Amino acid sequence: MKSIAVAIDGPSGAGKSTIARAAAGHLGFVYVDTGAMYRTIGLAVCRAGVQLGETEKIQSVLDAGLQVSLRYQDGVQHVLLNGEDVSGLIRTPEMSKYASFVSAVPAVRAFLLDTQREMARTHNVIMDGRDIGTVILPDAEVKIFLTASPEARARRRFIELQEKGEQVTYEDVLTDMIQRDHDDETRAAAPLRQAEDAVLVDTSDLTLEQSMEAVEAVVRRALED
Repeated sequence: MKSIAVAIDGPSGAGKSTIARAAAGHLGFVYVDTGAMYRTIGLAVCRAGVQLGETEKIQSVLDAGLQVSLRYQDGVQHVLLNGEDVSGLIRTPEMSKYASFVSAVPAVRAFLLDTQREMARTHNVIMDGRDIGTVILPDAEVKIFLTASPEARARRRFIELQEKGEQVTYEDVLTDMIQRDHDDETRAAAPLRQAEDAVLVDTSDLTLEQSMEAVEAVVRRALED
């Protein structure tokens, strides 16, 4: 039986990971968080002493036997860097910047491409990121572009960081959000854009529960056709 792939793309802070994870759980699919993979490579690059912008130094990090993998335990996804569980280390503003930095490098995207496609070949998956429906899984059965206004996304991220004890201001979060949108949309390698056959879901005025329901409704309608 052919596996089914659901591709969810959208800008930073749109709630892709939370919503995709919940939808996968409800539908019995495997959730693949590609953003976590890029954050993990960003962590490896940061640990290697590479500064933001030093693109030429990234290849040596990839060539040093770097391994990135996903493990599921009690329904929870864990991200491993060379066997170390780094799930709790990659969700910081600094790693957001490093993720955006490394994801613009073609060698990094190529490094992860086969792993991501193999998961879609062997499982029913919901995969979220910036270029899933346009590059990674262009033949996905369901494509969704999940977005919200920069202000709405910044408010959500600000509250999330505050709850984690991070000392940030809403203005700084909004500035970082707008800058990352620009970086993701204008990068040379697989820029963020809505696939022509993707369904647009704007969650600016929706609660998290409503957003989840909207995405799951799109998936269920597509699978029923």
